[in-house]
Amino acid sequence: MTRVWMTALLLTALMGGTAQAAEDCPRGSLDAKYCDRNNDMVADTPTDEGDILDPKTIIFSYTPIEDPAMWSDVWARFLGHMEKVTGKKVTFFQVQNYSAQLEAMRSGRLHVAGVNAGSTPVAVNCAGFVPATQLGTPQGPWGYTMEIIVPASSPAKQVSDLKGKTIAFVSPTSATGFKAPTVILKNKFGLEVDKDYQSRFTGKHETSIIGVANDDYEAAAVAGDLILRMNERKVIDAKKLRIIYVSDVFPGTAFGYTNRLKPELAAKIREAFLTYDFENDPKLKRELPDVTRFVPTDYKAAFQMIRDIDSQSGVKYDCK
Repeated sequence: MTRVWMTALLLTALMGGTAQAAEDCPRGSLDAKYCDRNNDMVADTPTDEGDILDPKTIIFSYTPIEDPAMWSDVWARFLGHMEKVTGKKVTFFQVQNYSAQLEAMRSGRLHVAGVNAGSTPVAVNCAGFVPATQLGTPQGPWGYTMEIIVPASSPAKQVSDLKGKTIAFVSPTSATGFKAPTVILKNKFGLEVDKDYQSRFTGKHETSIIGVANDDYEAAAVAGDLILRMNERKVIDAKKLRIIYVSDVFPGTAFGYTNRLKPELAAKIREAFLTYDFENDPKLKRELPDVTRFVPTDYKAAFQMIRDIDSQSGVKYDCK
């Protein structure tokens, strides 16, 4: 399955839902259903009151990972905090893939979400996602690296050894699981996707990691922090992997809400993130041990790196 076809499939899915009438307004790279009058690169609140959402129950989802049911329990305490701050019931929505998450937000069925870094520009431009916060440390925003891994038994010792091999990627919208590694492989090592090596998509970072650990895949590009967490939970034995490349640090998951939320509710949701006592949540700390808090984020500045990778990859936010 080619990258172009997969990308087209994703963006076609995002077109689902009720279309809003296009307004004559500044919008930059945003889809025609959104406006950006303040030039912050994210969608403004709709001017038509009929498009504004004030749900009785807030639906929250977290970027698709290895066990959505487990993460429902992990986020339970935080969602209870959001209920107190907003005065509304909050429900965790289990998403199985990135396109389902973005389609749900575009259609208005999903109100608040944690969106992986690579999908954030697509979510912003095609689904009206408004990034409000990121995971943080005492020093500032938390980030992670892209790592290229091979089985420990593989003869490949360096990136150039992957020529002629098959590399497992996550999805066309994943920064560390596809876009960044294909750009780096081409620009730094002269290896072009589906020419100098073959590609395949696994759908999740965890699937790629497990596949390499089990010798099912010759190599994979994944988010490095997940390798550590999966090893600590004994999902894999890290000794069965070899890391042959580590990238610069990428921004982490963006947390935010649909632009269609009532502004007063959106402000309360942002408050819920920024006032949460992360350090006293043992389940969330266990899964995100380096994180101590949520910090405000500026999409325009914080995700420039991801947009640059998209540009180099030929990604267009045309949402169709």
